[in-house]
Amino acid sequence: MTSSDDAAALRVALVGYGKGGSVFHAPLIATTPGLRLAAVVTGDPGRAARARADHPGVEVVPSAEELWRRAAEVDLVVITTPNRTHAPLAAAALAAGLPAVVDKPFATSAAAARELRDTAQRLGLMLTAYQNRRWDSDYLTVWRLVDEGELGRVVRFESRFERWRPEPGPSWRERGGEDDGAGILFDLGSHLIDQALNLFGPVESVYAELDRRRPGMAVEDDAFVALRHRGGVRSHLSMSMLAAQGGPRFRVLGDRAAYTVDGLDGQEARLTAGERPGGPDWGVEPEERWGRIGADGALRPVPSERGDYPHFYAAVRDAVAEGEPAPVDLWDVVQGLEVIEAARRSAELGRAVAPGAAEAAGRAG
Repeated sequence: MTSSDDAAALRVALVGYGKGGSVFHAPLIATTPGLRLAAVVTGDPGRAARARADHPGVEVVPSAEELWRRAAEVDLVVITTPNRTHAPLAAAALAAGLPAVVDKPFATSAAAARELRDTAQRLGLMLTAYQNRRWDSDYLTVWRLVDEGELGRVVRFESRFERWRPEPGPSWRERGGEDDGAGILFDLGSHLIDQALNLFGPVESVYAELDRRRPGMAVEDDAFVALRHRGGVRSHLSMSMLAAQGGPRFRVLGDRAAYTVDGLDGQEARLTAGERPGGPDWGVEPEERWGRIGADGALRPVPSERGDYPHFYAAVRDAVAEGEPAPVDLWDVVQGLEVIEAARRSAELGRAVAPGAAEAAGRAG
């Protein structure tokens, strides 16, 4: 790989340079002190050219197999490829002695995620999942309000990712099958479920309604998932590709007050527009986008916490270089996949089911 003025920086190889790699990973890696985007792995000539233009000096490696042969030349692998390849590539990275970041969904089954978690622990290698939505401005605001008791005892958490795409696109994400890791549960659901679990902890039961609303869909493109957390909170998670009008991003009901916020965190739009993080206003939401807290008739705006996608890769750097905890724990990742699997069982059976009881008992022990 190419040399760098910062000899101490960790050399990062990014496997995949579609939208995920080029928009959500490469800019964050490139702007994180202590990390250097040393290589992009892609066999696509157009993506290779774009990677070189976006990141002058980066080396393009034509295949993952070539990367594993040159494993000594990098310090960290980031995997952002089609979903069905996540687990096999993560296993190959670990076998090559490399710590890894894996885009969501981390795997297409909880069993595969458990195996990878156990392998990483046995080898002493950092392995984590990319869950950038934990650092959304609105989510960080909800976290603060819950943590500080501003809402009182939370009884219901409503969370939505809804889009208006009445015609499905041609990609595997929408035209693929469950074995491909396609469908809205693996896509938007991975974020919503992770956020709910991170806020309110393990769940006792899962109820789901999964539908294929648009022509030609092999997997769900509209879903509702209800979680009953052990602590008593109920999470209602809605995701759809056929929402001509969206509901609130979050509505959190407590016995003292409620909090509601519309719209989406602005970091994705800024990354998509080609902006790199690091400016003084990165992650700052304007006042007109703030949520409101209180009861009807007595509402007040709540300043939004600053969104912080860069935190993820700073934490990855510290985990690899200094042995700090990974930013997303693989126990959380496994539990999220168990919820997805339970949601599919629930939709088939038409009733609530319990997710991963054996796994939860193992962690408690």
